[in-house]
Amino acid sequence: MTLRAELRVERERFRLDIALTVEPGEVVALLGPNGAGKSTALRALAGLLPLTGGRISVSDQVWDEPPAVFVPAEHRQVGVVFQDYLLFQHLSALENVAFGLRARGVRRADARTRAAEWLDRVGLTERAHATPRALSGGQAQRVALARALATAPQLLLLDEPLAALDASTRLQVRTDLSHHLRDYSGHTVLVTHDPLDAMVLADRLIILEDGAIIQQGEPTEIARRPRSEYVANLVGLNLFRGTAAGTTVDIDTGGSLTITENATGPVFLAFPPTAVSLHPEKPIGSARNTWPVTVAGMEQHANITRVRLDGAPPGLADITPAAVADLRLQPGMRVWAAVKATEVHAYPA
Repeated sequence: MTLRAELRVERERFRLDIALTVEPGEVVALLGPNGAGKSTALRALAGLLPLTGGRISVSDQVWDEPPAVFVPAEHRQVGVVFQDYLLFQHLSALENVAFGLRARGVRRADARTRAAEWLDRVGLTERAHATPRALSGGQAQRVALARALATAPQLLLLDEPLAALDASTRLQVRTDLSHHLRDYSGHTVLVTHDPLDAMVLADRLIILEDGAIIQQGEPTEIARRPRSEYVANLVGLNLFRGTAAGTTVDIDTGGSLTITENATGPVFLAFPPTAVSLHPEKPIGSARNTWPVTVAGMEQHANITRVRLDGAPPGLADITPAAVADLRLQPGMRVWAAVKATEVHAYPA
């Protein structure tokens, strides 16, 4: 019952060309910058956008294979949770959940019974007769999820399902959603901009840029070994590409760094901003990488200050507000950056 999709969609100024598989019970997250093709892929899977080439099938059922086959959205076993939920404002929570069942021919009484069971599963029995306007964002999201799952779809599509929630609600709803996805035996494709949502909810990540897959794998592997600047920013790492000879790596954009293990040829180097320390003078003593940099900008993030650095190489450093005060950091200031060789992770490019 594997979902297999070769998605090729051509528009005037954009081309999506990706292949993906999703196993039963698996959650696959699509991530990428705006315009990468995430929404196009989701619309093609849902049947809202015909392919111009390729194929979509679940087991022996072909949903789209131009020019011969196209199964419209209403005839695909697909459930969708949209970013803004798209609940019917004139219907109660119970009637919203029952709507999908009724649209598939289930008798009214049976649809209402099954809808009530799903509202109980998402903890909203007491809100069954409330309209969407009377629900909180988290409650509306759970109603939308119950509506999507009540029809027992083969494929569940989640389009930025937590984006409309405030920070205080998001953590609990993310936990609830993770629980429900573990119990769902179908195929799930999640589209999100939030790396934490992807890391918590997904079994596998697919990173898109410009309509193509640039990296895919388990969340831990993606987080450890990013292969593009977008992914590095997503997981919060400094990333450089260079050429290794022994324990020295000449970085493509300028400068060099020392690593602890011998390597040869093209490599990526990655290390967290927290591994970078800043000094008014060149530090001496323990073996480390040091190089002069210019402070390009500073941003406060909770209890740390993120400092953007211009140099060879450039990068990011996360330091405490106390360190900012001690160094009297300000944009344009020249300082020295340092990172221990043991903090630099090298892997083949």
